[in-house]
Order: sequence, then structure tokens, then C-alpha cells
Amino acid sequence: MLDIPYPYMPEGRTILYVSMDNSFMQDAKKTAQEYSLDKNYPNASVIVKDGMIIARGANGSTYHDEHGCERRRQNIPTGQGYELCEGCHPKNHGEPSALRDAKEKGVDPTGADLYLWGHWWCCEPCWNMMIDAGINNVYLLENAHEIFVKK
Repeated sequence: MLDIPYPYMPEGRTILYVSMDNSFMQDAKKTAQEYSLDKNYPNASVIVKDGMIIARGANGSTYHDEHGCERRRQNIPTGQGYELCEGCHPKNHGEPSALRDAKEKGVDPTGADLYLWGHWWCCEPCWNMMIDAGINNVYLLENAHEIFVKK
């Protein structure tokens, strides 16, 4: 197991890693590239159950285009102060976007796995939503903590 200092990790949970050869991670990347509204830090999630993708969702909103980011103006560290910026609000993250897609399709994500491309960890509100929805495992791209850290 990697010793990565995640800003948040719920007790009893862990993050698993897959290579870019993984077809679900490839789909998450494609979803981010096609649908993310955050062109600086696109990310997306796919929810997989019984070997099939049941839902997809990308991050972003148009808020930052017009107003910028209040968290950046205040130099707030990653994972903190989401309530200060409408564009950063967890409702705009890729994980809840995919969970909304599952709900809209009428599919139950209980027991499913979530593949997240474009980020190196999951924030507390997103973890809480995934746990409440019954997501089993969260997969990130191997070396995500090096590739996707915001500079």
C-alpha cells in the first residue's frame, strides 16, 4: 500500500489504483475530456457494477468562468473551504455527478465501484456521498498523486 498523505480518508476505507490500460479508467478520462466544465482540472467518474458501466459524471460548473475562484484568491489549501466558492462546491465534483447520473437512470449503485480520472484523492463530502450510496471501492490512476496534484 502506498503511503500517500491524502487530505482526507474515511476510517476503514482505502483507495485502489489501476493503470491507464484499464478500460474503465480510459472511459473516465474520455468522459472528463468530453464533458468536464473545468478545463484547467478536468476530472470524471464512472460507476461500474457487475463489469458494466452504469453511470458517468464529470466535474465543473461555469461559475469560475465569470467569477474566478474565491478559494484560489484566498490561497485556501486543497480540500478546504468548498463552501466559499460556488464553482468548487462538492455538487460540482465528478463523483456526485456520476451518482446523480445513476439516480436519473434508475440504477442502484450499491455494491458498485467508482473509477475517478483527473484527481489524486476524494474529498470528505464526496466520500460521504459514495459511502451513503453503497460504493464499494474507489479506483484512481496509478501515480495520480504525482500526475494530478494542483500546482
